[in-house]
Amino acid sequence: MAAHRVIILGGGFGGLYAARALRKAPVEVTLLDRRNFHLFQPLLYQVATGSLSPGDVCAPLRSILRRQKNTRVLLGEVSDLDPRTRKVILHDGASFDYDSLIVATGSESFYFGNDQWRVFAPSLKSVEEATAIRHKILYAFEAAERTTDVDERRAWLTFVVVGAGPTGVELSGALGEIARQTLKHDFRAIDPTEARILLLDGAPRVLMTFPEDLSAHAERSLVGLGVRTCTGVLVTEIDPQGVSFREHGGAVERQAARTVLWAGGVHVAGFGRILAQRTGAQTDPSGRLLVNPDLTLPGYPEIYVVGDLAKFAGPDGRPLPGVAQVAMQGGAYAARGILAHLEGHQNRRPFHYIDKGDLAVIGRASAVARIFGVRLHGLIAWLVWLFVHIMYLVQFENRVLVFIQWGFLYLTFSRGARLITGSPSNGAVPNREGPFETIGHEGPS
Repeated sequence: MAAHRVIILGGGFGGLYAARALRKAPVEVTLLDRRNFHLFQPLLYQVATGSLSPGDVCAPLRSILRRQKNTRVLLGEVSDLDPRTRKVILHDGASFDYDSLIVATGSESFYFGNDQWRVFAPSLKSVEEATAIRHKILYAFEAAERTTDVDERRAWLTFVVVGAGPTGVELSGALGEIARQTLKHDFRAIDPTEARILLLDGAPRVLMTFPEDLSAHAERSLVGLGVRTCTGVLVTEIDPQGVSFREHGGAVERQAARTVLWAGGVHVAGFGRILAQRTGAQTDPSGRLLVNPDLTLPGYPEIYVVGDLAKFAGPDGRPLPGVAQVAMQGGAYAARGILAHLEGHQNRRPFHYIDKGDLAVIGRASAVARIFGVRLHGLIAWLVWLFVHIMYLVQFENRVLVFIQWGFLYLTFSRGARLITGSPSNGAVPNREGPFETIGHEGPS
């Protein structure tokens, strides 16, 4: 009798934890991902701000799962699905049959119908985007150093982050540390500490998912790093010269800025829409699929949807957030559901999410945390944040490297991965007279 075939789509937290939970099961597991590595996304902003290198937050999937003899890892991107014949189809035409399917393809950045902003305001969902942001941030200081025009210099030294959730807060805090600590003595024509950092959000306060007192602590810490928070505002335009925004019902305000970063929201990635079409599953406005209490799709008990792709209500009745903990627990639960089915259990226990809390770091020895209902801030919260993130890195080598890097950063304020790679930002560099001229570039991108 052939072994039960399990296909897992996506090597993020949900897919990886599902694969690990099936390591001793009598099944054949195939993990499909368009990348050959697992990305520890909570630390991606540290790649974008030069604290860590991409290799510190990534681990090859084959290496992680090399001891699981029932598991194979394949590089490929799924383009379609036939739920009737239980087959997934890749972009290159290859197809794979499954008995059980776990979909954990995650989400992508959402610009609320303004995809043209993506060119001018990169988001933070991939290694490539992180290195592009790192380029953009560091190049801004280099361009400001070379120009003699006061207005141009001010625009280059103005940084705008759109979105005041954990990613936006962490990015803003890191920018404040870069300007006021890391680069403080590195330039001659400019004073990096004069950099202006704006954090914009339509919500009434930063970190809306955190308790109000922790949100207030975070905002005070940001102000201490030179970050100006502008909440209750709506962004109306982003272009190469800056950003326009207005308070609800108010006049439009224009801010000249050559560096705009997007942390404003996510929605379901492309395959999620295909899955909804093929199965007739209902979706919410952001494209997340409504799933059964056991994380399966209605009418398709063999298809599990976990992580950012699934809409599932938590104990308080609100949809679970798209965070790593939800994906980890969902992936492990889906694996247990498959094992229960193989053992002949028909009634599956509903998925129960254990909320372990929220963490957000603002800067050196400054963070906010809600751990199992206990609220922490300052140094204690920062130490908890360090411990949790190191422990959840999937490989021991990564844990050691990140621990060493963070120790060096704490002692010296230095960021070792301050590399400007690729072509010049926007193709423009300041010439000696002050105005900016476009130059060609034939180097690697």
